[in-house]
Amino acid sequence: MKRFHKVAVLMGGPSAERDVSLRSGEAVAKALAEAGYDVRPIDVTGYVLDLPADIEAVFIAMHGAFGEDGRVQAELTNRGLPFTGPGAEASRIAFDKELTRQLAGAHGIPTAAGEVLHRGDTRTLPLPLVVKPARQGSSIGVHRVFEEAAWPAAFADALTYDDKVVVEAFIAGRELTVGVLDERVLPIVEVQAPEGWYDYEAKYTRGSSRYLVPAPLTDEQRVACQALARRAYDAAGCRGMSRIDFRLDEAGAFYLLEINTIPGFTETSLLPKAAAQDGLTFAALCERVLSRAAV
Repeated sequence: MKRFHKVAVLMGGPSAERDVSLRSGEAVAKALAEAGYDVRPIDVTGYVLDLPADIEAVFIAMHGAFGEDGRVQAELTNRGLPFTGPGAEASRIAFDKELTRQLAGAHGIPTAAGEVLHRGDTRTLPLPLVVKPARQGSSIGVHRVFEEAAWPAAFADALTYDDKVVVEAFIAGRELTVGVLDERVLPIVEVQAPEGWYDYEAKYTRGSSRYLVPAPLTDEQRVACQALARRAYDAAGCRGMSRIDFRLDEAGAFYLLEINTIPGFTETSLLPKAAAQDGLTFAALCERVLSRAAV
């Protein structure tokens, strides 16, 4: 029995991830409509949320600023409208890579050596490094830096997306991601990207990257990685769904990269791949996430 019938799907948004969000939202809206819901796709173009008066719940498929940083969650909470995914505070923490690192440290979850820089700050970490805007997604503004000559441009570009930049030691190794649907930790996905770099193009160009589901890990590695994902999910106060990304280094150690509270729902997205391995069709995944919507 459906908890909700009239559902708004938020997509688009004002962030640099707008195009990806439109693709996620369109896929979700189509799946829910086919499952029998009265779906109202809402293309959000700014920071104002205009919803039909008869909406019973909101499926947030809006990545980046406003959609993923806690602001739209806070507004929906104030309106008393149930929405998918984590609440405002969990979203705010997970969207900010500095706050995520602090959270991980407080809960004993390993992260790469790192520091937070602002414009004019002097870097203290040695190369190789990864530099990324603290509050941005889809690898936008993220750079690997192996040579000193490349540092100024990489740092400057990251600063165009946020005035706060997270700089971390580059961890050579494997890229893994773990989806969590409340009590269920999904099978681990390994991403094999071109030249080992899972950037924007590798994420959203179909056929560009290989995905191994489930990831070829030992039982011990699988249990350890899923346990870390669960700890990160619980520590941030997530609910409904999230996707936790890790690096696995050559010595067998896991490092938390980030917590994605509104993971992608496109044809190349990772959470749907993991759910499919767990026996959930895309439509069933969307319906399950919607069924857990809360204020």
